[in-house]
Amino acid sequence: MTRLVTADISDIAANLKNYDSELVARTGYSLSGIACRAAEIDEAQIKNLLPEIRVGIIPISSGEGIIGGFSDAVLNILLHMGANAFITRTTDIAGIAESFEKKADIVMLADDESFVALHFRSRSIADNSVCTGKAFATGLRLMAGSLKGREVLIIGCGPVGRSATETLILMGARVSVYDVQVEPLKVWVKTVDQTADSKIQIAKKLDPALQCHQYIIDASPARNIIHAHHITPDTYVSAPGFPCGLDAEAREKLSNRLLHDPLQLGVATMLVSAAKGQFEPLK
Repeated sequence: MTRLVTADISDIAANLKNYDSELVARTGYSLSGIACRAAEIDEAQIKNLLPEIRVGIIPISSGEGIIGGFSDAVLNILLHMGANAFITRTTDIAGIAESFEKKADIVMLADDESFVALHFRSRSIADNSVCTGKAFATGLRLMAGSLKGREVLIIGCGPVGRSATETLILMGARVSVYDVQVEPLKVWVKTVDQTADSKIQIAKKLDPALQCHQYIIDASPARNIIHAHHITPDTYVSAPGFPCGLDAEAREKLSNRLLHDPLQLGVATMLVSAAKGQFEPLK
């Protein structure tokens, strides 16, 4: 998981309504709508359920420590989604105990390596990397109308890129992947359930791959790897990678055919994925 800094997330709360409007303009769906489609659950059902679900956000102080404003940003996303959420007063193990005392159904907690939502009753886990990959793949499909049979390039095959790749295969897309770490990429591709119609192609060089793909998911943390000459009037980019890999000129040229955020889509999809546990029998 890319480690964010306070400046990356400081304006999330103030801009949630505007961001929702941008998502509707670009995809036809709100933050809630995209998250529910990514999690494969009925939006109306979730909207009725969320006010009844108590979500505890637990600050974790291990590793490099707590990112300033992170818990508040997550809280505001959850409240925007309609959840009954709170940040624990205490951190770490004490925060988990506090969540139990406050009868939380779900807890969200992040350290340097993982960011997860745990649903206590069903014992289910919603991982941010998996949910983010699903959400941005879903967002790209909604912008494009359909990705069935279309060629999509994934840049960066860490956990987010892998999740996006697997999601796109289920959508019927023809996927090519690029990563600077070639050997681990080859090993992973062999493990993916593929058919003849959905065989993953490995792009050897990024620049020619960008020039021959209209649909792109940038899941890399690299800056300025997508330039204006890669953008055509038919290019759509969904960019969960942080920072965004498009340079300023490319972003301006792409205009409203870009999805990019540091937390919103991933956290919203985590919430609704974990909330599905309310419908599952106790394990």
